[in-house]
Amino acid sequence: MKTSRARRFKVVERAGTECPFDQAAVDTDRRWASLGHDDSKSELLDSKARANASVYQCNIESYIGTVNIPVGIAGPLRIHGRAGTTDYRVPLATTEAALVASYNRGARLLTAAGGCDARVVDVAVSRTPVFSFNRLTDAETFADFVSKHGDELNSVVAGITSHGQLLSARSIIEGNHVYIDLRFKTGDASGQNMVTFASEAICEAILERAPVEPRYWFLEGNLSGDKKATTRTLADVRGKRVIADAKIPRELVCQQLNTTPDRMVDYWYAGAIGGVMSGSAGIQGHFANGLAALYLACGQDIACVAESATGITRLETTDEGDLYASVTLPNIMVGTVGGGTGLPSARACLNILGLAGPGKSTALAEVSAAIVLAGELSIVGAFCSGDFATAHRSLSRSQPAGSRVNMISETL
Repeated sequence: MKTSRARRFKVVERAGTECPFDQAAVDTDRRWASLGHDDSKSELLDSKARANASVYQCNIESYIGTVNIPVGIAGPLRIHGRAGTTDYRVPLATTEAALVASYNRGARLLTAAGGCDARVVDVAVSRTPVFSFNRLTDAETFADFVSKHGDELNSVVAGITSHGQLLSARSIIEGNHVYIDLRFKTGDASGQNMVTFASEAICEAILERAPVEPRYWFLEGNLSGDKKATTRTLADVRGKRVIADAKIPRELVCQQLNTTPDRMVDYWYAGAIGGVMSGSAGIQGHFANGLAALYLACGQDIACVAESATGITRLETTDEGDLYASVTLPNIMVGTVGGGTGLPSARACLNILGLAGPGKSTALAEVSAAIVLAGELSIVGAFCSGDFATAHRSLSRSQPAGSRVNMISETL
């Protein structure tokens, strides 16, 4: 198959990493001159934001400044990951009072229990182009052609990026439409742009030799689940499928959460039924809280929380009366290179974790699952002990709180 399209996109990828915007600060000042609002300018464009204008313009158009979001720290959070055991201090960016305090409590509980295990068990980032034909038989012919030439598509991807790899190309026929489920490995990058460029090159390479011509086609047919909650990947993967689990001794649950494993399991059953009744994609308490705070702090694509926050929390009592807890997240979209990870504040947060740069994306996915597990334990404990509303009232409104809430809001 021809790869001229792939070569063209490889040039685009290299150019996108250089960002030679010598006039960035001047352009920013020009935008503010047309906007006015000097009071807003002083808040959004301080001296550092202006000095880094050329850096930020690699990640945003029509740049006018930066927004300051408070960053807190949770931990230590002990994780037994694929590369060994590490105690992490986890930066979380949020404007929601009580969030960091709750995740900090859960992290300390897990660490006191000896830590949690976390593993990335599957990896694939998908893009699903769709092709429309006049009739079913044409669609079938096209799908058969793709299945017979799937192995040849790897050379197209190699022309786009040296970091990505095509894992599979599966055709799905619906009426006179063919959806192609393209799955990639993306190395240490989250890989959204990488798979977009590669998928377009693949589609055009297929069209050069396909025995039938579609009436029209689109690069994304809305089957991949990109940036939306779906049930499709609950038993599958988009991004990184990550699992974290731990056994919490009964005494620690009583001491640190002011409840019992049995009551927490009672809540889990009630919450699972409630989740089914609401039609939620998966069963979990508040995955989005921890993931959004971590993604924002560490330069991830924050909109990916829409899909990353689907998954399953499970609580059980062991034969010894202790608490077993696990979280399964099939759509963790994180990277330690590319995207926003090179921006100053994001790089600083990744450095706190010790996870900046190549070779660290698996560990960042493990941290994502572990901090989510910490948050699930803390919020379920708060509902079971009756502390949930009291803690939010105290921490968000500066009202006096009792000793149980002080335990939740304990700082480093």
